[in-house]
Amino acid sequence: MRTRPAGIGNANADWMGSLPPKLWVVPLKHLAVPGSHDSFTYWVDAHAPVGPDQKIYVKYLATMFSVLAKKVMVKWSMTQNLTFKEQLDAGIRYFDLRVSSKPGQPGLEIFFIHGLFGHKVRDGLIEINSFLCGHRKEVIFLDFNHYYAMGSAHHEYLIKMLQEVFGSKLCKDCEVETVTLDYLWKNKYQVMVFYHHPSARGVPVMWPGDKIPAPWANTTEPSKLIRFLESTLKQRAKQGSFHVSQAILTPRVNTVARGLLWGLRNYLVERNLPSIMSWVEVQRPGSGGVNIITSDFVELTDFANIVIGLNNLLLSEQERKAR
Repeated sequence: MRTRPAGIGNANADWMGSLPPKLWVVPLKHLAVPGSHDSFTYWVDAHAPVGPDQKIYVKYLATMFSVLAKKVMVKWSMTQNLTFKEQLDAGIRYFDLRVSSKPGQPGLEIFFIHGLFGHKVRDGLIEINSFLCGHRKEVIFLDFNHYYAMGSAHHEYLIKMLQEVFGSKLCKDCEVETVTLDYLWKNKYQVMVFYHHPSARGVPVMWPGDKIPAPWANTTEPSKLIRFLESTLKQRAKQGSFHVSQAILTPRVNTVARGLLWGLRNYLVERNLPSIMSWVEVQRPGSGGVNIITSDFVELTDFANIVIGLNNLLLSEQERKAR
């Protein structure tokens, strides 16, 4: 059963459009933007096939123990409880997306994936587009960064699908420094697609993956994660890219073994979120500061509100410089 903690609703459905006018002309790379990690995993299904992103021994276990093993996989594959619409209403504007074809299935259909297959990508894109049609000043980042069992025809199919669903809302690849809310609104752009695969080269509305680096700490320890986030912020490129701070912990095989029946949320995320959120709360956006911050289970804390609120620091900085 899904949880619905207090504060999750549509309070942040129009937060970009509600920012003070002084922030409309600030490059988007300098604003603080809340994002979700493995954004689509609320769709993961215990009755779905195991995905090609999994190691051979996981596939073997799933074959041997079928639904029982897959139920455990769901507990460790699911990183979000909220649907795309619910995440958008809550203020999430960056989506981390992993996709795959279904090997052996005819046709070119593409699905979301994280251990197990989720729903069709097209269904998710339509849900996102529906939100954007009702919230014309909101802008989203779609980061397609992992692809499985996909040949050139699959990539062509997905790139064409993105263009069909979003049409003129797609922002053309350009200099990152020129992208402000004001620029996007004037051009009626609402979607920036980052496509980490050579198939998208030469497609004007597909942004290359190197314009949105998302360094990954790959640790189960909050202290190591925070040191990593600090060091990668210091190394953040001065020009030419956005930046994703992945404020997430990653389970190892022995982590899963120890907390097998608990799952990612109960065993790893909930107990460590307070220390991770303490780091988020003291960040500053702007040059050399945070840009996009991602979290697991974005509804468990006041994550989106806290990240959005960091933008007030840019206002106070502007006022201080104006004195």
